[in-house]
Amino acid sequence: RLALMGQEISGSEFDDAAFAEFRRRLDEETRLLGEWLAQGRPRSAERRIGFEIEAWLIDGDARPAAQNQEFLAAVDDPYVVPELARFNFEINSDPLPVAPGAFDALHDALLARWQNCQDSAAGIGLRPLLIGILPTVCSGDLILDNMSPLERYKALNDQVFRLRHGQPIVLDIEGVEHLAHRHQDVMLEAATTSLQIHVEVDAAEAARAFNICKMISAVTVGAAANSPFLFERQLWRETRIPLFEQAVAVGGSDYSKRVTFGVRYAQDSILECFEANLRRYPIILPDLMDTAPDALAHLRLHNGTIWRWNRPLIGFDSAGVPHCRIEHRVIAAGPTARDAIANVALFLGLFEALMHSPQPLEARLSFADARSNFYAAARLGLAAEVSWLDGVKARLRDLLLSQLLDKAGEGLALAGLPAAEIAHWLGIVRARVAQHQTGADWQIAWVERHGRDFGRLVDAYAKRQAGNLAVSNWSLE
Repeated sequence: RLALMGQEISGSEFDDAAFAEFRRRLDEETRLLGEWLAQGRPRSAERRIGFEIEAWLIDGDARPAAQNQEFLAAVDDPYVVPELARFNFEINSDPLPVAPGAFDALHDALLARWQNCQDSAAGIGLRPLLIGILPTVCSGDLILDNMSPLERYKALNDQVFRLRHGQPIVLDIEGVEHLAHRHQDVMLEAATTSLQIHVEVDAAEAARAFNICKMISAVTVGAAANSPFLFERQLWRETRIPLFEQAVAVGGSDYSKRVTFGVRYAQDSILECFEANLRRYPIILPDLMDTAPDALAHLRLHNGTIWRWNRPLIGFDSAGVPHCRIEHRVIAAGPTARDAIANVALFLGLFEALMHSPQPLEARLSFADARSNFYAAARLGLAAEVSWLDGVKARLRDLLLSQLLDKAGEGLALAGLPAAEIAHWLGIVRARVAQHQTGADWQIAWVERHGRDFGRLVDAYAKRQAGNLAVSNWSLE
């Protein structure tokens, strides 16, 4: 499976010797990866794409239901796995070659698993929900008693607070309204659920792919915004972004933030990210594994504790052949399986179009502008003013309608997808954009029309999601 399933560890308590030995192995494996990359490994025979999508479990009152162990037993699918909180779970995909029918196949597999999740949840009196932040989640839900019973989660909490010297997490988000909150554990992270897209690349193109994923992050985060409310306050269109960045903050500078857009583009090699991991990021989970250095097990585990919004990954296929992929983490879950695959199409289309550009793009869109665009789009969604290639400035909505959706179509055509498939999946995004209706916009409009009854909002959202209609088809009755 291309998507990460979440790596369990052997325990949650570590001594100084474990940290020292883990560091030695991390040094060795980073040097080995550098040798591989210098040799042109890992190589990819074809472009492949996959995803992970996180979801919620809710009860009859539209509140989080901390019952994922019973739910997962009922689902009985190795592609549906636990997440940090007992009221979250994750659906994974198989990697598929980018070829005719790919999006239809991704959608059909996701929808089949989603229907199994719906049926299994109903059997225990629950409902699954795809949404970036559940509007009814409260601080009191985000407690260690609701943490999934896996060693890696307990260790993560312990080690984050070791680095924080026991100081509470301070949440401070200024949006339409202001939220200030102090929290005593890492469970704030459980309030953020995402669609994480994985795209496989050659070593030689990985640095360019990493930079391009940063460039298009503003487009995808704004076009797919679905997280406007947290603790009954309206904040950003995509409040997941500041929430996740603050939920596992461990101090330090912009160069050592665990959740980050980054500080620059890659210059020569994707190895720069792994060298930064080694130099700048304290080890959080020093789990020592009985593996050969060429499994890169310690490098991969350490990289998994650094949640770049665009994260380079090293994986291995069933034959043990290594590959490189970029994980694009900025998109919210939902509103439907149909919207999720349309968001994958938008990402991949822009990615392929820019990857096929004959000239370097970093001089045409500075890193500072790419970063500024990202946070503006997370804050304001389609209404954000952004700077695009060669200094073009426009509202994100206008930029999508005037050129970026067409550019995404060109990219998908270059990747070999047929015109009808391109038109169908990008048409879902185009309709949302034309109507200025992301999932976040729909939620805000519902509250403006019906009032701040967040339970009723979640019920209305869940009813429409169950029909698998794209959000542009949702009414506000």
